[in-house]
Amino acid sequence: MKQLILIAVMLATFNFAKAQKVCSVDYENQADLKVFVVQYENQADLNVYKVKYENQAGNNDGKWYFTDYSNQAKKKIYFVKYENQADLKIYFVDYENQTGWRKSSKKSLMY
Repeated sequence: MKQLILIAVMLATFNFAKAQKVCSVDYENQADLKVFVVQYENQADLNVYKVKYENQAGNNDGKWYFTDYSNQAKKKIYFVKYENQADLKIYFVDYENQTGWRKSSKKSLMY
């Protein structure tokens, strides 16, 4: 029984560690990635849905949970003012089922 509990805890920890948690930082040099929010979905590399709870975050599928502290995030992002400064262009969608990569060549940026 103890072994089953240990395995369950390990699996839960593994899934927790893979969550798509991001933190918006104040300065470009603190970021892992520079992000620009586009006006139209067809301009985006990734459609993003902001989830309310950490356990709803996805695994590189566009479901993002924004943390308050950078040490809790898998990726630190900086929102740039101009599209040509960005590593990744995103579009915020209204519904969870609209998330996903539009340009799979950029997918490695969020690993």
